[in-house]
Amino acid sequence: MADIIVVRVQSPDGMKKIASTKRETAAALLKKVAKEFGFNTNGFSIYLNRNKTDEILSQNKTLSLLKIKHGDMLYLFPSASPSSSGEVMDTATPHSSSSQPSVSSSSSSSSFSSSSSSSMIPRSFSAPQVQEDEIDQYLTKQDGKIYRNKDPQLCHHGSLGKCVHCVPLEPFDEDYLNHLDPPVKHMSFHAYLRKLTGGADKGKFAALENISCKIKSGCEGHLPWPEGICTKCQPSAITLNRQKYRHVDNIMFENHTIADRFLDFWRKTGSQRMGYLYGRYTEHKDIPLGIRAEVAAIYEPPQNATQNSLELVEDPKAAAVDEIAAKLGLCKVGWIFTDLLSEDTRIGTVRFTRNHDSHYLSAEECITAGYFQNLHSNPCRLSRDGHFGSKFVTVVATGGPDNQVHFEGYQVSNQCMALVRDECLLPCRDAPELGFAKESSSEQYVPDVFFKDKDKFGNDVTFLARPLPVEYLIIDITTTFPKDPQYTFCSTQRFPIENRDILGETQDFHSLATYLSQCSSTAFLDIVSDFHLLLFLVTNEVMPLKDSIGLLLDAVRTSNEDLAQTWKKSEQWATIEQLCSTVGGQPSSSQGYGATGGPSVPASSSAMWSCLHCTFMNQPGTELCEMCSLPRS
Repeated sequence: MADIIVVRVQSPDGMKKIASTKRETAAALLKKVAKEFGFNTNGFSIYLNRNKTDEILSQNKTLSLLKIKHGDMLYLFPSASPSSSGEVMDTATPHSSSSQPSVSSSSSSSSFSSSSSSSMIPRSFSAPQVQEDEIDQYLTKQDGKIYRNKDPQLCHHGSLGKCVHCVPLEPFDEDYLNHLDPPVKHMSFHAYLRKLTGGADKGKFAALENISCKIKSGCEGHLPWPEGICTKCQPSAITLNRQKYRHVDNIMFENHTIADRFLDFWRKTGSQRMGYLYGRYTEHKDIPLGIRAEVAAIYEPPQNATQNSLELVEDPKAAAVDEIAAKLGLCKVGWIFTDLLSEDTRIGTVRFTRNHDSHYLSAEECITAGYFQNLHSNPCRLSRDGHFGSKFVTVVATGGPDNQVHFEGYQVSNQCMALVRDECLLPCRDAPELGFAKESSSEQYVPDVFFKDKDKFGNDVTFLARPLPVEYLIIDITTTFPKDPQYTFCSTQRFPIENRDILGETQDFHSLATYLSQCSSTAFLDIVSDFHLLLFLVTNEVMPLKDSIGLLLDAVRTSNEDLAQTWKKSEQWATIEQLCSTVGGQPSSSQGYGATGGPSVPASSSAMWSCLHCTFMNQPGTELCEMCSLPRS
């Protein structure tokens, strides 16, 4: 009996105990492990150490010769196979009841090798094969430290020496951030990652866990909710804290024209307006390891707007817009909406309504922002789910203290994202600055949500979040315009913006003919370098160019006039010119860039013609409309 030992074997699916003897061979032990875990004999490898060293091979050596003693821990790693588990093993990390289930992936074994490519990311927390954004990959490779010059009064060492007064600071140094002008309340997300992965343990005990407010599935010890619940499946209570970091540190519009054209709708109608921000993420050098969202264009989806409300309508062109933006090197970085009330129309002032006495974002707006952020989650290798937080920003065009239009940027915290995702947060009808955490019902279990505040005596008191001040959920972001304007789309003329039929601004071939006639003496690349024009060319119903516009998009993205001229000679553009000449005039004979403006002239018998009654484009040589059968005249 003294020879009997118990060996622990840990795998990505959990730990199991294997009974053996000191005189048993390694080959016999491997057969027992394969039988216990359900592997074939060559579907896994076992090591003495967690870092995949000292592999135990199938051989005739006994366990005593291999120095395997009673109670030792061995580490099992599955071989690359479609059925292997995607979760990376780590016993040192505590698991909370709110943690999400492990992510399965067919490339789990490659996550071990890929995670070692960056020394800043702990091996044990790398999610399987997560493709992070380019800006995240760039900042991960940066040093990030804040270098300081030698102080002439406090430093008494040589030019090559360093002391506490000039040694480089870490990017998460709070004292440095607080003394910036203006002070920075939130460190950047990558600075927060450096704080987690720094120190002597190199982030061994740190993890990015997405909050879950739902009951964990798979608990078989009791009846499902509402008949039963236990501590294993019950989500933990949430205490709201002001988030110390933010995923985006600055929002910058490339030029004032982008914002002015968006505000024109409110100026002409008095109704509010909403749009999606398309741009790119770049490095924000004013904050250590910071990220900036640069806005190059605003797309306005279909919506019903009044002076006090906005209602989004289903957009059939949403996928096409995202595809065009991706080919232009852009992505959806946020959303913008107006909240403007005119104060004096003679001098153009607006009311200052959003302040510390009212609210900065209403609860309903926070829920909408959380919904958008959940749709556009941030890929992250340090999270087992493969994503953590979001870079999607919210911009509000509202009145400032000087009664002029100001642009204020925000995000909501990861806690708010979790509450919105799991449908636990509601707005209050009469108090826009307050939210309300739902109560549990027979259909849904909602964990308790708390927040801390000070009472009238200055003591910290914990309150139940019914109701909840939404400032606990908001992260403010500086919104700026550059001193030197930048232009991704350099067209000097203005093609009508989509979904503005209420203003009489329609996107059709009449407006295209007028637009081209105004640009007849301009380079072709400058003519087509307009985001709204490109959307019209792809999404119009008469002649959509979705499958043939790739070369033109590449020309606009790279500012290549030769590529643009090559596409201009294509049959598609010739057809577009012919359509414009039919509905709005003759093509320009001098430049050939488009149709000339002015009153329309009779179309030739060899040109397509538009029906005056139903606008259907008919083939040349016909006198009756093929759609409505009415005469051409």
